[in-house]
Amino acid sequence: MNLSAWNEAAAQITAPGALFGWSVKEVNGVPVRVFDNAPDSLRDLFAGTAAHGEADYLVFRDERVSYAEAHRQVRALGAWLAETGGVGPGDRVAISLRNYPEWIISYWATVSIGAVVVGMNAWWTAAEMAYGLEDSQPTVLIVDGERWERLASLDDRPEISVVVTRYDDGLTDDVAHWADTVADPDPPAPPDVAIDPDDDLCVFYTSGTTGFPKGAVMTHRAAVHNVMNMGFYSTALGMINEKEPIPRGEKDQPAGLVCVPLFHVTGCNCYLHPTTFVGGKLVLMYRWDATEALKLIDAERPNTLAAVPAMSREIVLHPDFDRYDTSSLGSLGGGGSPLHPDLVDKISRSIPSGNPGTGYGLTETSGVVTMNVGSIYRDKPTTVGPPLPTVEAKVVDDHGTELPPGQPGELLVRSPIVIRGYLNKPDATAEAIVDGWLHTGDVAVIDEDGFIAIVDRAKDLVIRGGENIACAEVENAIYQNDAVAEAIVFAVPDERLGEVPGAAVVLRTSGELDAEGLRAHLDGRLAPYKIPAHIWFLTTPLPRNASGKYLKRQVRDDLLNP
Repeated sequence: MNLSAWNEAAAQITAPGALFGWSVKEVNGVPVRVFDNAPDSLRDLFAGTAAHGEADYLVFRDERVSYAEAHRQVRALGAWLAETGGVGPGDRVAISLRNYPEWIISYWATVSIGAVVVGMNAWWTAAEMAYGLEDSQPTVLIVDGERWERLASLDDRPEISVVVTRYDDGLTDDVAHWADTVADPDPPAPPDVAIDPDDDLCVFYTSGTTGFPKGAVMTHRAAVHNVMNMGFYSTALGMINEKEPIPRGEKDQPAGLVCVPLFHVTGCNCYLHPTTFVGGKLVLMYRWDATEALKLIDAERPNTLAAVPAMSREIVLHPDFDRYDTSSLGSLGGGGSPLHPDLVDKISRSIPSGNPGTGYGLTETSGVVTMNVGSIYRDKPTTVGPPLPTVEAKVVDDHGTELPPGQPGELLVRSPIVIRGYLNKPDATAEAIVDGWLHTGDVAVIDEDGFIAIVDRAKDLVIRGGENIACAEVENAIYQNDAVAEAIVFAVPDERLGEVPGAAVVLRTSGELDAEGLRAHLDGRLAPYKIPAHIWFLTTPLPRNASGKYLKRQVRDDLLNP
């Protein structure tokens, strides 16, 4: 990519009067960059998708739901929530489901009546579900049968109206059946309620691995600006893309394969939202399985995947990869964790477009802060891309002083996409967001061109005798060995040095490697003090949380305390 071409395209489409033109506006006392053409609410964006009529919208196994049918169900459920469920503007509706079509219908029905979605983690235990309900205080809970059985097992079940779907056993009279809530063949239009851009849209719980999670409160403005930031990136990339677009059949429509949970920002804000607003098809998976993903790519021809890098790795390394048609894919990669350099090469060689892609964002940013795909990625492969138009970013030292380009420090972000705060946690909010700047907790470097490289999590460092070792750097070097399928690096206590690096490694089926061989592989790639002092070879896949990230702390604790 010619960097000047990128800058020229970005300047052209963000100029005053252009589609992505922006100006500085004070939002809740904070000056932020706001798109001049931004709709007031996410509801307004969804309303326009009714024009897609009979085009496929949701695909799950042998079920297909058109845009027209989805809008009918949304109106019907919205009317039920308002009239029978007692849900009014600003009230909350909790959704605790797998990635079923009902999740998306419930989401839009809640949004359409000015209520607030609570995305509950479908992996939660009954006790965790009870915590989430107590914390968020929803008026109605929508659950599938699996989650209903967990909740019903509690001796002290929360008093709340419940709608249950995908459940064949009998239900008590005080529980509503999903089919009854969407049965109206000609439901009324959603109530004409006013929605302010800074009204709450949803509460998504952070994917912490210990303790109770925090509910991140996102606004309509945040979600709308995330969609427009992503639209800006796609538009600018299209203007400078040196490759011819991948030929698509006349009947093909934009499509996304959703491999990650909808109750996280990656699945919801970064795939559900933009795919819906361009009239795309969302292909839902019951659970992650690389073989099933390849079958769906072949059959449904998605051009994007909602995935984390570990999933993309399993796809391109699949022994039957060449048996399936993956030509529809425009890029492959994922967010939520680093895209290791070896995977970039594998993607470039494996998919027809040759476009690896990554990005950076958090629950607290309601979506993406940066994107880096295709020709931009090839020029800046060690970065996650430049900040998107309505995002300001800076790197600071431990005293809060902004650092010059090339110096590592904590990454801070200011933007309308930053959450309003944490639900019921004012102290945590005040600590995370200071003068409108979100403290991400990530160590980053911003280069002379404004592109951001994530060095590591602030708390994901090994401090060996005063020397900081970035776990991601060691993991990248390990992954350059073709025998390795999965690897994580973490700190191991050491009496002399305080901490030394340790690694847990899972080999590919055909891989042969031992600790001596791995250290020999790393010799020359890493400084000697960065090479893991402890190496464990595991025979089962590394555990992940619901968003697909490795559970490093769990693995470390299990290995150190057998």
